[in-house]
Amino acid sequence: MKKSNSYLDKILLGIFVFLILFPILTMIVWVFTERWAWPNLLPQVFSTRALDEVFGRKEELIQLFASSIFISAVVGVLSVMIGTMTARALVLYDFAGKGFFYFLSMLPFLVPSTVFAMGIQVSFIRWGLSNTVTGVVVAHTICSLPYAVHLMIEGTEAVGNKLEEQARVLGAGPWKAFFKVTFPMLMPVMLASMSMSYIVSFSQYFITLLIGGGSVKTFAIVMVPYLQGGDRNIASIYSMIFLGITLIVFAIFEGISKLWTKNGSGEYYT
Repeated sequence: MKKSNSYLDKILLGIFVFLILFPILTMIVWVFTERWAWPNLLPQVFSTRALDEVFGRKEELIQLFASSIFISAVVGVLSVMIGTMTARALVLYDFAGKGFFYFLSMLPFLVPSTVFAMGIQVSFIRWGLSNTVTGVVVAHTICSLPYAVHLMIEGTEAVGNKLEEQARVLGAGPWKAFFKVTFPMLMPVMLASMSMSYIVSFSQYFITLLIGGGSVKTFAIVMVPYLQGGDRNIASIYSMIFLGITLIVFAIFEGISKLWTKNGSGEYYT
């Protein structure tokens, strides 16, 4: 019975790996393909046109990276800060309307992005935030907050506040008790929240286009039109770059989290 389960696990794992790798391999082939018509199994014409066109504009590519990384990093930091405070309020305190505020934290999940973007654009035009980086950051933060809040709620529930209360009893102030006791234990889940918020922001297209008005350029703003326009060569190379950046970001945050835990700062999770 155990052998049978082992074979089944291997088959399922193989199917899972295939479903992940096959689209990636197809994209890699399309990077070097100029023509691949149905029903041919192999491409008819190979070309490096996409590589030459994308990497021939190095300055524009560097600016896109810088803009996207800056916006996403700011969104990640803001989401973690707001998410941490919200999670502590919802987990550690009782107050009137607590359930209502918990529901509000889920609204960006429930409201379609198109409706949200159209509604918030009107407000941003009145406030002078339309067509600005600040407006894009605020809009992205709102979209990223549900992920950060709910991850931080799970982490805050796991850590609790008993050790922080003990530190307060021993004479530590509220800020010192939090940063010396609770903060180190929450760091792994904070990094997870930040990485999730970063990716959500990095992949935003419609909201960035609408709020940024075309004047705020990000990687998604340049990549998505190629996907919609049917230029598979350039769309594939942009997709591969996007995938590479995503994996690098997750690897960095995972490495920091493991290093933090290894050094004994995140022992609560080990």
